[in-house]
Amino acid sequence: MRQLLGKKRGMTRLFKESGNCEAVTVIELGPCSVVQVKSSERDGYDALQLGFGDIRPKLVNRALKGHFKSSEPRRYLREIRLNGPAQHSVGDVLTVDIFKPGERIDVVGTSKGLGFQGGVRRHGFAGGPKTHGQSDRLRAPGSIGAGSSPSRTFRGHRMAGRMGNERVTVRNLTVVDVLPEENLIFVRGAVPGKRNAFVVVRETGTR
Repeated sequence: MRQLLGKKRGMTRLFKESGNCEAVTVIELGPCSVVQVKSSERDGYDALQLGFGDIRPKLVNRALKGHFKSSEPRRYLREIRLNGPAQHSVGDVLTVDIFKPGERIDVVGTSKGLGFQGGVRRHGFAGGPKTHGQSDRLRAPGSIGAGSSPSRTFRGHRMAGRMGNERVTVRNLTVVDVLPEENLIFVRGAVPGKRNAFVVVRETGTR
């Protein structure tokens, strides 16, 4: 199962030979070092622990120094579940060239945090009329429950609240181009998160 860690660099557009352009997201993907290898015999399941991103030495405590004794310290650590024994060992480096143009991938990231928002922006409510005596109800959510029955607001009712800052997976995106020498991958469309946000890129059809 192919999966790498990276960060979102931003959006741009690429021009095809036909002259048409398409919006793409640029992701800095890897290089990712193998920090730990887990096996079903020892740990109960097969997995690889990948590390990505540089980290200042002063931020690495003694426990992490022992964990990174066979590899370089990394800022981000994530596990990749495998369907069989690992084909890599600690210290190996995985790069962006494991993905090819035309392939389909999934991108996992954290959406932008927008703070506390009203029902109109958070859920797309239409709001109330501005005329007929309701000039102050333009962006109100409306009734949230009858007074006599049920005399309460149901759990999960769509109301104002905190918006964004959630784990989001965008599936079945197309790889437009790959630049192995710069560790960059160009993906058609948008991916979650703001610029320089941490993302996980994996082949489509995996969990």
